[in-house]
Order: sequence, then structure tokens, then C-alpha cells
Amino acid sequence: MVRTSWRWGTAGMGGLALGYFLFYAPYSALAKVLSQGRLPGVRGPVPGLEILPITALGTVVGVGLFLGLSGWWRQARRRRVLGVELPWVGRETFAAAFWHAIIIGTTTLNYTFAGVSILFVLLLMRGGVLILSPVVDKARGREVRRTSWIALALSLAAVAVALADVDHYDLSLAAALSLTAYLGGYVGRFSIMERQAKSGDPEVNRRYFVEEQMASSPWLVVLLAAAALLPVDAAHELRRGFVSFAATPAALPAFFIGLLYAGLSAFGSLIYVDRREYTHCVPLNRCASLLAGVAASYALTFLAGLPPPSLPQLAAGGLVVVALVVLSLPSPAPESVGMEPGARLFLFVCSGNTCRSPMAEAIARAELTARFGQRPPLQVLSAGLSVRDGAPMTSEAAVALRALGVEPGRHRARPLTPELVRCAEAVYCMTVSQREAVLRMLPEAAAKTVCVDPEGEIPDPIGSALAVYESCASRLQTLVRRRLAERLAEA
Repeated sequence: MVRTSWRWGTAGMGGLALGYFLFYAPYSALAKVLSQGRLPGVRGPVPGLEILPITALGTVVGVGLFLGLSGWWRQARRRRVLGVELPWVGRETFAAAFWHAIIIGTTTLNYTFAGVSILFVLLLMRGGVLILSPVVDKARGREVRRTSWIALALSLAAVAVALADVDHYDLSLAAALSLTAYLGGYVGRFSIMERQAKSGDPEVNRRYFVEEQMASSPWLVVLLAAAALLPVDAAHELRRGFVSFAATPAALPAFFIGLLYAGLSAFGSLIYVDRREYTHCVPLNRCASLLAGVAASYALTFLAGLPPPSLPQLAAGGLVVVALVVLSLPSPAPESVGMEPGARLFLFVCSGNTCRSPMAEAIARAELTARFGQRPPLQVLSAGLSVRDGAPMTSEAAVALRALGVEPGRHRARPLTPELVRCAEAVYCMTVSQREAVLRMLPEAAAKTVCVDPEGEIPDPIGSALAVYESCASRLQTLVRRRLAERLAEA
């Protein structure tokens, strides 16, 4: 089995963007020349709907090869069927894969419409998703970083500049409908991905990625087959794609388009499941594809005689490069969330960072302030493994703290990062599984990462009655006092 780190830092995300670029450039170029009949050995233009069935089968094969050869298929859930244990897809991930299938099909289709260039279609698709990214983040309560806003603004400016020569293109009704379906697919996919992945737990992200990849392209084949049975004119092209197209010279390049999509889908999806906000991940993904579009456009100019990118489109490419530089800037250091340089850090960890860990943080801060005043020898922070950035502490947790005489403060949830774990002198988790998640994130932290209660776990009180919160807070107060005493005695 190939072992892969899921702790994507700046270099990791940059590598994913490079992989996405390397697959996207030949994918988009091949889709364009095949549909226009510019490929040697292919007679005349090939309708986009006719290409899709073989392309979808190519993606099924490509994803299967990737998951099989890498061994990542083992990360999926299991279900026993007729006595055989098989990889399985969770219900919500299956729904996300439906929306991803819409994206896969319409992406390829969008490149086959006459009257529009690769870069123009890319700009329309990428611009729409760029606008969606902060909307989804804000709807889910995620905090958007300054560098993400800057990169988003630059990316949108790139789209606006490139659209300056919109009069050169003819966007048909069919193309507009396909673009609308493409954007709708992203709304559905991002909404589910936000709930099921993008967490600090690598196991959760890994499982979601694998299951979505497993189900997306089979979903697309099923949807195309169902559409081919409809009594409409467009269904004739789909039926030819399933039947007679396989015997034509265009079938092999169409299949190869699907293989290329499997590669770019893997890299693109790994960018999206990164725990950072969509307003960071989407510009990185979109910028890589825009640069791939520029490269593909020039390749087709030299190889197939198609018009080169216009000056506005090249200027847009320059803005994209600047956006990529902004996104490569390092994330804020722990000091930006209230940690003083050189301080001894005491870190509490739970899942959502709205109940248990912030209660422990508030209790520890109150204990230290009572003993040492405003300049204690330890600083305390809390973080979560699956966080809605900026979410407040639950009202029940705040009430439970005040019942103990502890002021909850103005807490805002923050995701656990390798940097926070690395800086901490001690990391206290609420459950064994959370400790294991921390160690998957940073294995070298094993010696300092323990459960706050070595004799049992602290259950999550979320959704419970106030009395459960009060009991949890009281237990945490006893445990935190014990941990502080141990740590201060060692100093």
C-alpha cells in the first residue's frame, strides 16, 4: 500500500495544484480538438454528447486504477454482501458523488461547444465557482483569511479582464444550460463536503475522498444511460455514444480524455478536502486550471491552428499568477490566535471546539489567573478536529461555566493545526480517538499528547440537557486542576 501524508502544508497544496495543472492542460486540449474534428484520423467534428459515454467509462477505469494501485481503496467503509466484504460508500458521500458526476459530465461537455475557446469556457466555469466559495464559507460560518480574500479578488479580476473580449464568442443556450448545471453541481457537492470532510481528522478526509471518487464516475455512467433513453433529440447522440461510437477512430482519444479526467479529479478533490476554507482552496484549484487553459490554448495554436489567447486573456493569466503567489504565503502562526512568542502552551482538543475543549480552556485560564494574576507561566488554548471556523461556544457550555464561577469569554472555534500541536508543551484530548487523530496529524507529538482523563473519556454533551453540560464542566474543572498541578510541579 502506498503511504501518503494527509497533512497538506503550503508545499503539499502547491504539489496538488501542479498535479492538477499537468492533467488539466492535455485533458482540455484533447476534448477541444476531438470535438472540432482537428485530431488526425478523426473525420469531422464529434458532438459533445456523443463523446461523453466513452469518456465517462474512461474516468471509471482511471479512478479504479488510481485507487487500486495506490491502495487507497482500503480507506473506504466496508459492507458484507453475500458473504464477501466490499468497499462501501456512505449515504451522504453517495449524494455528493451524484453532484460530482454532474460536474464531471458538464466539464467535458462545456469544452465541446462550438463558438467558444477553452480559456473562455474556463473563465466562465471558474468565475462562477470562485463567487460560490465565500458564499458557502459564510453560510457554514467559516472564518475567511485575509490572504484568501486577496486571492479571491485577484482571481475574479482575472475573470473580469478576460471577459473583456466576450464579443468574440457565441454562447449558445445549450452551453448556458450546461454551465448552469455545472455550477449547481458545485453547490450540492460543497454543501455535503463541508459536513462530511474538511476536518482536522485525516481519517475522515481520507475516507470521504476515496468514497466520493469511487462513486462519482459510475454515477455519471448511470445518468448518461438514463438520459439516452429519453424521447428527445439530444438522446440520439448519447445512444450513438454508447453503441456505434465505440467502433470509430474517435473512441480511443475519448477514452483517454476520461483517463485524464480521473487524474485531475483526484488532485482537484484533494485540494478541496483540505480543512482550510473554500475561499482558500477554490482559488488555488481554479488558478491551476486557468493556467492549464492558457497552456492548452497555445498548444492548440501551434498544433491545430486554433486562434491563440487574446491579450485580455493573457493579462488574466498574469493576475492568476499573482493570486497563486498570495495563496503560497504561509498561514498565520499560532501567535495570531493569542499565543505570545516563547510562551509555554497548554492545549485542549475536542471535536468541534464549541463545548468540551473551550470549557477546559476557560477553566484553566481562570485557575492560572487566580493563582498568578495576569501574567501566568502557562498559556492555554483550545482547538477542534472538525471545526466550523469562528463558531461560538454553545450557550449551554457558557451557562455551565458561569455556574462554576468561570467567565467563558468571547470564544471562537479554531481548527487544530500541526503548528499548534508542535508549539504545545502538553496536548490534552477528550477521547482516545481524538488523541489518535492528533498523532496522525503529528506522530512525533505522542509523548506529550494524552487524554485529559487517563481513566476514561469525556463524552460530547452537544444536544444534551443543561444538567449534562454542568456535570461535564464540573468534571473538567477537577481534571484541569489536576493537570495544571502536575505541569506546574514539573516546572
